[in-house]
Amino acid sequence: MEPLSQNIFGKVKRIRILHGPNVAQIGKGREPQWYGHEPWEQFWLTLQEKYAGQAELTYLSSASEGQLIEWIWEIERYDGLILNPGALAHTSLALYDALLGCGKPCIEVHYSQIYRRERFRQRLITARACWGVITGLGWMGYELALLALLRYEGRG
Repeated sequence: MEPLSQNIFGKVKRIRILHGPNVAQIGKGREPQWYGHEPWEQFWLTLQEKYAGQAELTYLSSASEGQLIEWIWEIERYDGLILNPGALAHTSLALYDALLGCGKPCIEVHYSQIYRRERFRQRLITARACWGVITGLGWMGYELALLALLRYEGRG
């Protein structure tokens, strides 16, 4: 049996997960046709339990663009970032600049399938600063992003 400090990909990785505006309302009545009914908190517990020993996960949420930018710049203690910027993905050059400059791999996740929604949602300013983008897979997109970061070796 391998020690808890190791996993099949190597050392335990520290991953920060950030949610932007309105993401906290997913599963709590916010447009269930796009966002379903499962709240983040339920999925978060499952994710932590499933990847214990492989990833040390930290989760933060803010509707404030400035707060998200500050948290991105605090990334030096982490191996990577999973970000759902919410609507800021479509508008924030400041968030894009922070992601570009932070020096860590970031995967942008969108719960809903943005390419089936309004046209303005299909333009992602922040995505170009990210290692990858996952859209339309609900909470599973976060797990896939985590798996990708666990395998990340500086590519990209």
